Amino acid sequence: MAERTDDLIAVYKDLHSHPELSQHETRTAAIVAEKLRATGFDVTTDIGGHGLAGVLHRGQGPTVLLRADMDALPVAEQTGLDYASTVTTTDQNGQEVPVMHACGHDMHVTCMLGAARVLAGDTDGWRGTLILVFQPAEELGTGAQAMIDDGLYKRVGTPDIVLGQHVSPLPAGMIGLRAGTSYAASDGLRVVMHGKGSHGSRPEASIDPVVMAAATVMRLQTVVSREIAGTDTAVLTIGAMHSGTKENIIPDRAELLMNVRTLDPAVRDRVLADIQRIVDGEATTSGAPQPPEITEIESFPPVINDPDAVARLRTAFAKEFGAANIIDPGSGTGSEDVGRLATAANAACAYWLLGGADPAPFKGATDMGDIMKVLKDVPSNHSPKYAPVIEPTLDIGIAALVRAARTFAN
Repeated sequence: MAERTDDLIAVYKDLHSHPELSQHETRTAAIVAEKLRATGFDVTTDIGGHGLAGVLHRGQGPTVLLRADMDALPVAEQTGLDYASTVTTTDQNGQEVPVMHACGHDMHVTCMLGAARVLAGDTDGWRGTLILVFQPAEELGTGAQAMIDDGLYKRVGTPDIVLGQHVSPLPAGMIGLRAGTSYAASDGLRVVMHGKGSHGSRPEASIDPVVMAAATVMRLQTVVSREIAGTDTAVLTIGAMHSGTKENIIPDRAELLMNVRTLDPAVRDRVLADIQRIVDGEATTSGAPQPPEITEIESFPPVINDPDAVARLRTAFAKEFGAANIIDPGSGTGSEDVGRLATAANAACAYWLLGGADPAPFKGATDMGDIMKVLKDVPSNHSPKYAPVIEPTLDIGIAALVRAARTFAN
């Protein structure tokens, strides 16, 4: 088990209590930079916004990149923890929103700081160059590309492999690792549908965009259920619908926000084309005075883990944590932009799930099927009640990063 001290628990609780939205990670980045410098890393800040990287050289050898993300979500925390977030802030739309580390990025940061300490103090266990990347704006799917576009690899060197982990509701002590396509591509879309406003008492004088949007939402449910093969994977979620200001006014526009997750590029193309067809069709059927507008909010590719790198990691993790604790969770429909760091460097990628849930409810679970039954009742990432148990999650997360770095830096 990797060494760590109680001050890292204090760091974790502090980060959890002071979350920052995407592109606003000022305080978090400052804490990270200070601690990395104190550990002996050469630190470069303000890469692609609030991104930063620490570099440590240890003779000739491979260049290994470890990555952690830093941003939080506009979620009101309901964990009841004594270090729960009470932060509110103004988002990019000028709205006052609550902020919470509902996805566990505070755990990612703390684990990496712990790993930095262990690896910096290890004079014999690895050789080469270590790059620790602390990335902003993962929740927007833009942070990795922003750092790349801002010259990340010109500033700190180009890695041979990109490694990282994401805390999950798997039981603490367990690691999920899969070769090949492991996490889905993600596409966020904003759809604006145009109608004709009128008084609520005279619907005949209107072209009601609320009805138009509602019909569109229902029709979009058939994309996955009726147009995508049962052997393929796709998720289409309408996360928001906005229209109108008063109960007796029919508005002139409605907005839908939706997200698409796919594993296969051909399925992705099909789903996006289906969305365009349905949105256009419902607008035409409703007699919309102008065509709807579909704009991209975010888009990033699937995470594809290198099979050889995964095989090496599986062996290393089995020695560290026991083979029974290393599982293949299957291809997930969650999404990550970490793969862009690997693609831009023409490097291998290996990204795994770090169990962070209380192990007690999972007692007796012997396979992934048993685990999935329990997961239905366990708060997951993006839930207002999500928070990993600090121990043993922190210790294992540090140990996993250290073991991974030593596996490839030799």
